Formats: sequence, structure tokens, C-alpha cells
Amino acid sequence: MIDDPEHKVAFVTGGAQGLGLGITHHLLNTGWKVMMFDRDKDAGDEVMASLDDEPRTRCLFFAGDVTDEQDVAIAVQRTIDRFGRIDGLVNNAGIADPDSGSVEHLDWEKWQRVLNVNLGGAFLATKHATQHLRQTKGAIVNITSTRAFQSEPDTESYAASKGGLVALTHALAVSLSGDIRVNAIAPGWIEVGDWQKSANKSAPDHSDTDKSQHPVGRVGSPNDIAQAVSFLLDHEKSGFMTGETIRIDGGMTHKMIYV
Repeated sequence: MIDDPEHKVAFVTGGAQGLGLGITHHLLNTGWKVMMFDRDKDAGDEVMASLDDEPRTRCLFFAGDVTDEQDVAIAVQRTIDRFGRIDGLVNNAGIADPDSGSVEHLDWEKWQRVLNVNLGGAFLATKHATQHLRQTKGAIVNITSTRAFQSEPDTESYAASKGGLVALTHALAVSLSGDIRVNAIAPGWIEVGDWQKSANKSAPDHSDTDKSQHPVGRVGSPNDIAQAVSFLLDHEKSGFMTGETIRIDGGMTHKMIYV
């Protein structure tokens, strides 16, 4: 096991926009060094330019695709070259296909793309980071979704990929036991419109009905999830947890709604 440095190192996939950007910012703000891996170069460059001098020295950006094994391998190696270690892996990168249509019309390539990114990407990042996480007795956090447990019509590819992440989480927790803890977070409705690159940014606009669906009385924010990620990466705080999926949805999935 490598002795702890002043700052630990996290590898965050999909880390330049949306929920991933919230996680990146939170980890940087709490002293971590971060490899921000994202396919959107413009978004990543924008984030790097926005950081103050000191946190910028602790952040590294690599533009790549989580479904491209060479991209993942290069990004992991660059993290090691720059920071010397990896203590935490956050498998956050994900896509949805809201226009996929009914199951009998779902295009095979669209189905496969969603599974490749959401589930395959987590596998590839884990595959290449594991040797380094073993050395630091690190932790993995997979970002799944409440869609792993409940659905709207015509969301088969997304639900299957997120459900697969729940299963991958407990499988990895057993396979990597003794060296690496593996947990997952299943977010509910998280507002990310104001966490996009400038060209795509939008102001949050939630009706009273939107808010009232949540027993806590509001829609979630990236920081709600980022704080849980930080907790799960911290061995002193969550060292007895592995294989778990934590649902963070403002209580929405526990509220019965009659139509």
C-alpha cells in the first residue's frame, strides 16, 4: 500500500459536464487531484480555463471515449504519469436515448451504444484502473440511476444498462474484496442544466408540481450526489461498505402517486 500523499487522486469519467462536473468540482474543492475524462473537448477545455491557479494544478483533462479501450488505457496512464497513483474511480459517464421508440422498433445499434457507454465504459475504466487501485487500497463508485429499479415506457436500453451497473457493482465488490471497495449511487432527478458547457447551459425552472413529487420538496443538484461520492471514496468514513447501491432521489421513489 502506498503511503497517503497530501492529496489523493480520483479518475472521473464524464467529468466535464453535468453530474460529472459537479463531482469534479466537489473533489477539487475538498483537496483531491482529479483526472477529468470526457469525450467533449470543448467542455473540458472550458472547465480547465475556469479553474483558479491552484486547483488547476490538481486537475488533468483527457478528451476520450469510455467505449474506446485505447483511450481509457492512455488516460489511466497519463493519470499515473502526472499524479503517480489512483485512489478513487468514479464511473459516471453515461448517455440516454429518449427517442429510441418502442421495443419492437428499437434500433440494435442504439441499444448497443447505450449499453457500451453506460455499462461497458464502467467495465473498461475499472479494468485499466484496478492495478493502481489495488496499490492504494482505493475505492470505486459507479453512478447508476433509480431507473435501475423503476421505469417509464420505452426506456429499455437505459434501464438495462443502469441495472447492469448495480449487478456489476456487487460482482466487483466480491472479486476485488480485500483490496478495493466498490459501491454505487442511484440518483433520481438531478438538475444539470446549469452544469453544462456554455453553449448548452440552461437555467433551472422547476414548477411546484416538480418539487412536490419529492418528499424533500425540491429537485436534486449535482452537489447532493458529489457529497455522497466523496463519502464512499473515504475509507475512514465508509470503510465497512462495499457492494452497496445507495438511492439518492429526495424520497421520490417512495412516494405513491395515483393517476
